[in-house]
Amino acid sequence: MVEELLTAVVAAGVGVAVYMGAAARVVKQYERGLVFRFGRLREEIRPPGFTVIVPVIDRLRKVNMQIVTLPVPAQEGITRDNVTVRVDAVVYFKVVDPANAVVAVEDYRFAVSQMAQTSLRSIIGKSDLDDLLSNREMLNQGLELMIDSPAVGWGVQIDRVEIKDVSLPETMKRSMARQAEADRERRARVINADAELQASHKLAEAAEVMSEQPAALQLRLLHTVVAVAAEKNSTLVLPFPVELLRFLERAAPPPPVAAAREEPAPAGPASEGPGPAEVDAAAAPAAIDAAEAEDGPRADAAAVPAAVDAAGAEDGPSALDRAAADLDRAAAEPALDGAEPPPYPDESPP
Repeated sequence: MVEELLTAVVAAGVGVAVYMGAAARVVKQYERGLVFRFGRLREEIRPPGFTVIVPVIDRLRKVNMQIVTLPVPAQEGITRDNVTVRVDAVVYFKVVDPANAVVAVEDYRFAVSQMAQTSLRSIIGKSDLDDLLSNREMLNQGLELMIDSPAVGWGVQIDRVEIKDVSLPETMKRSMARQAEADRERRARVINADAELQASHKLAEAAEVMSEQPAALQLRLLHTVVAVAAEKNSTLVLPFPVELLRFLERAAPPPPVAAAREEPAPAGPASEGPGPAEVDAAAAPAAIDAAEAEDGPRADAAAVPAAVDAAGAEDGPSALDRAAADLDRAAAEPALDGAEPPPYPDESPP
């Protein structure tokens, strides 16, 4: 009798152990449990921890409540301005209603992935290339709304959507590079022109100030020379100041013209031509004829001695003798030409 009782107790203990092994379940902290009894979902959601189900009758399904990172494959599309691009993104979502995530959709991960791909292609077709490159925040918000609208009925909440990369064709990259370079060059030219305008105004003011003091221009020239010569790797050709030349001209004494006239000219050799005495002897009759033509016989007496004195002072006694002979001849010729013949050639006048 005792042995049968012991056998029954052992059998009961083994049965309880087997039952507990088949009915006991453990739900983790980041999971929630759904119990299906005869294929029908129980309303009670099992919390994290130890739970028990009815073996064979109940079936427990665990749903992960963590945020899921789902990469969206790269999608090719044509933007609104007819540019072919390739865009990929990433979606962050989590399950907020385990019952709908299991019952309402067959595989909520695959459903969210497909919805993200179609929404991304739609965003590409509605946006310009500049928006894809520079205004991604607005596109991310629009893409999140497009994915979140159907996902709410699946018990899934879209936490965040980000566009990862926008791939452009090589030709488009080169075109954009040339455009950016041209824009930078235009801005650089505008800045240079503005700087030249401001510099011209300042230079005009400086020139007006320097015009009042000419020495300031020379100081500026010296400062420029010092600035250029600071590197000591060039050769400078310093121009002579024009103002200094003018100062020297004003300070120089006048040339001795009278002294040069009083000095006798040296007599040249016979092969070089007539000497000064011969030149003066030939020039004296010309001076006499000119004086006679202008003033008549009275001017001869005053002009000829002056010419004789000048010739004698310059050329010596030989020139003086010639000038005296020319003077006698010139005085005699007008007297003979102007005298009337006597009425009585053979008689003396009464």
